[in-house]
Order: sequence, then C-alpha cells, then structure tokens
Amino acid sequence: MGYIIALSGKGGTGKTTIAALLVRILKERKSGSILAIDADPNSNLGQALGIEEGKTIGSLLEEISSHPEKIPAGTSKENFIEYQIHTAISEEEGFDLLTMGRPEGPGCYCYVNNLLRNMMGKLVAEYDYVIMDNEAGLEHFSRRTTRHADSLIILANPNAVSMKAAARVNELVKELKVKTKKILLLLNCADENIILKNTTGMQIAGYIPQDAELIKIGINASCVFSLENNSQALTALKQITDKII
Repeated sequence: MGYIIALSGKGGTGKTTIAALLVRILKERKSGSILAIDADPNSNLGQALGIEEGKTIGSLLEEISSHPEKIPAGTSKENFIEYQIHTAISEEEGFDLLTMGRPEGPGCYCYVNNLLRNMMGKLVAEYDYVIMDNEAGLEHFSRRTTRHADSLIILANPNAVSMKAAARVNELVKELKVKTKKILLLLNCADENIILKNTTGMQIAGYIPQDAELIKIGINASCVFSLENNSQALTALKQITDKII
C-alpha cells in the first residue's frame, strides 16, 4: 500500500509548487515508485514538473459519455474506464503523473470525484508514494474526494487570513472523519523568526522561506527540476520531508 501525502490549503499558498518539490525530493532520494496526482481542476502540477499535459481523466470521461459506442463489446464501462485511466498516466523517469482535469459537460463533477475515490485504492497499491495536489479550499473534503491520507499537509502563509483558512480545513477534516495518520501545518514564504500565534491546533511541520529563485521559476513557467540544489526552499523542504513521511 502506497504512502499518501495530500496537500490542501487556501489558494495561493503554494500547494502545487510544494507538491512538485516533494516529487523531486523523493525521486532524488530513490525512495521508491512515485505517483503524482493533480486533483485540482485548474491543473498546473504537470507544468511544475516539466511535463506537457496530455490526456486528463475529465476529458476521457467526457469522450466516453459522448461516445458510449466506443466501449468494446463484452467490456464493462468500469473496466474500460479503468483501462483509459492507466493510458492517461504520464510515465516519466522516476515518477508518474495522473491529471484529473475537469469534464466540459454539465453535471459531470460528481462522476469525476466518485471515479477518483473508487480508483485510488487500486492506484495506491501500485506505488510506494502518492502525492496528491488538491484544489484550493474545502470542496474536495466536503465532496469526500480526499478521504484518506497518511500525511495531510495543510499549507498557509504567515498571515491571519491564511491561518484562519488552515484552521477551517483542520476542523472540517475532523468533522468529516477523514482518515489521516498525520495532519501537519506547513508555513510557506515564512521563517522561524516570525511572531505568529498558532491557533490552528496543528503541529507546525516547518517553515519554507521565500526563495527568489523559486519565484523566478514560477514567472518563467519553468519546472522545479531546474532549481539549484542549494535553493533555500528546497533545502528547507528536504529537512521537513522526514517529518512528513
């Protein structure tokens, strides 16, 4: 069974960047097989990892819904969709990527979410590590898209609004009884010298300093693998990774 690391938090806290950096760290450590899941309808994880986006689960479901005749005779819809999901996985050196995306047709979101829930167990069993970049906010919890994680990393920036949003995520996780072994607060663009009252009730995993080189990568739409090894953000996250896993 794979070790699931799920990232959540308010929009703009850096979930996608941190998810991509975690993929890089685990890959470089040769920790085992890695599946990165971009579960945010506004898909950006592939770009952060330097992968050109291909098929998404949303587009595949839209195609199957519009053309059910494409399902081969004698093959169940569930088995056909499962096969299509495996073809949508981008296989890279050291890790794989699955992009959920979003279907274009109305009323398809529940289908996507149900599919993700049903397939997670099978996919997780095939990898040592699964890193899931969720959409911003609380919707993926209220819809039960994220219902299990070994480590749930809630990101926040060092300000009252972001910390309040992180606290709400933590409260909802407990309310919905999401199964987790660890719930950790990760402060991004921050350092240990800031005076910030932690009212979230969560353990602080660590602080990721603001990194000019990482900001430059985002501006230039480059990938995290182009970041130098001595990057402040990368160095900090390497130390924090031991707490996460």
